[in-house]
Amino acid sequence: MTFTNLKIEQKKQIATILINRPKKLNVLDSSTIQELHGAFKMLNNDEEVRVIIIRGKGDKAFVAGADINEFVDYDIEEGTEMAREAHKMLFDFVEKLSTPVIAAINGYALGGGLELALACHLRVASKQAKMGLPEVSLGLIPGYGGTQRLPKLIGKAKALEMILTAQMIDAERAYDLGLVNHVVSHESLMEFCINLANSIAINSSEAIARAITSVNASDAPLVNGYGVEIENFGLCFETEDFIEGIEAFLEKRNPDFQ
Repeated sequence: MTFTNLKIEQKKQIATILINRPKKLNVLDSSTIQELHGAFKMLNNDEEVRVIIIRGKGDKAFVAGADINEFVDYDIEEGTEMAREAHKMLFDFVEKLSTPVIAAINGYALGGGLELALACHLRVASKQAKMGLPEVSLGLIPGYGGTQRLPKLIGKAKALEMILTAQMIDAERAYDLGLVNHVVSHESLMEFCINLANSIAINSSEAIARAITSVNASDAPLVNGYGVEIENFGLCFETEDFIEGIEAFLEKRNPDFQ
């Protein structure tokens, strides 16, 4: 698959998606969203890839938002359809991916950029990162999942404060709120993310996929999350990874998951 706005790197079990639009602060236009969908789908289907890291090109921005120029003349129907398609192609797609995704937030993560990070399973921020949902300052609201995912991470009141004031927060504040998992120096961001990815990659990919599905079920309306967990727990017993994991435990050695 050929990409114009992305670069894909793979070293053994870890793949990195680089959003390669630094002159535009890596903003998400429709073509970049489509390419990201294709990249995530391709890597998720690659049995060798155990973890995906996504970051923005350059030192300024992870993703500085959506491309406002694309929808400045949209009407109600066009705006609604744009949000619906973006959810389906990228934001919901990433959240439900069976391969864990780590957002390496190397700079500005604003609007759609923060919403992309929120859809990832884990978030690591550089100390120079800035995050925010500034949509109300443009007469909009977050339309790529920000009103739903942010409150689940940091609580309703704090999420409303971020959304209604449209103000940015720094990495340390994001960590205090529970928005990001870790804050590290800018220089060590990718090294830290790779080490984190490796600590995930040594575990059972089948169990990890079922764990992601079960955790996501806790947020799904009209779904019994406990029931999903119980079902997925039971299904693990028929896998080769379960056999290897138990044998390794009994033999007092590290498991070798294929």
